[in-house]
Amino acid sequence: MIETPPLVDQYCHGVLRTELGLGTFEAQLIHSAGPPAAGTTFFDTQTGFAVRRWCPPLLGLEPHAAPARYLARRRELGPAESARRLLRGSEVAAYLVDTGPAGDLTAPKELALAADAEAFETVRLELLAEQAADTSGTVAAFLVNLAEAVHHAAAGAAAFACATAPGRADGAALDPDPPGPGEVRGAAGRWLAGRPRGGAVRDPVLLRHLLWSAVASGLPIQLHTGTGDPAALTGFVRATAGLGTRLVLLGGYPYHRHTARLAEAFPHVYADAGAGLGRTGARAAAVLAELLELAPFGKLLFSSGGGRLPELHAVGALVFREALARVGGGGGAGGSWPGGAAAGGAPLVAGGTPRRVYRLDRP
Repeated sequence: MIETPPLVDQYCHGVLRTELGLGTFEAQLIHSAGPPAAGTTFFDTQTGFAVRRWCPPLLGLEPHAAPARYLARRRELGPAESARRLLRGSEVAAYLVDTGPAGDLTAPKELALAADAEAFETVRLELLAEQAADTSGTVAAFLVNLAEAVHHAAAGAAAFACATAPGRADGAALDPDPPGPGEVRGAAGRWLAGRPRGGAVRDPVLLRHLLWSAVASGLPIQLHTGTGDPAALTGFVRATAGLGTRLVLLGGYPYHRHTARLAEAFPHVYADAGAGLGRTGARAAAVLAELLELAPFGKLLFSSGGGRLPELHAVGALVFREALARVGGGGGAGGSWPGGAAAGGAPLVAGGTPRRVYRLDRP
């Protein structure tokens, strides 16, 4: 293994506090619209294999323990102790926690305590809009309250995140320019009039307004690229160049090379290795190598993308470490890398770059 400093998991969520049965547990392993097909199981996926390979030893079982045995051990320990062992076994020193997802999930401080690590909050922009809408009776009040909410959040958060940023499956590009005041008032009025309580922001004008409000704050912005081509964000990337805001492109697999290309081309853009590594299992080293074909070491950040199951946090970290060792082992492909290049770059990806991008070590 390449020696690296403790990891910074630059994008994840909290974990569930409750005990899980077999069906509930495996439903968290992959993104699916329903249960596994008859006669199949989500444990027979790359993520399922990775969980069975890496997590049982952290709970005192042999690797590849049967799912039923693993979950019995999990119940024996209880959800809190299981989470503590899994998170600490991943050797992550700091987490950036997106607090946007609904559910009975641990807050950043709880995650930090369980993992014996630091934790910092990433604030979901859409959630700020929803909270402002719930306490505003008029369009004018909503826009004032939203501006105050963004300003207040920026004072305590490490970053903003936009979960519904363009890069959608339809490949539609984002209008790169900030909307005018009239556009924003019109969009806000339409959304407030037609939204059910708790309804998510989907209006493209409001999303642009949220993004440009975040740009003005100076905090880094994490943009979910979804399952579409990240090249759809190119216009927005160009428009924000030179403004002092760093953009971190989340996800993007299987378009990860496109994400890496944007990180290579624009000084303020960074690429997230992300949950794609954990979800590709045995192919993780190949995916990481493809990212590093384009993205410099100093422009790539590690994250587990984990949420709900602490197993996903652990797998993300452990698979990443193994993939990094394989990519950098032997001085690179055929010894073509200069001596020490892998060892010199690995600490950047593991923790140095996210600490710099998010200013985690500032007083």
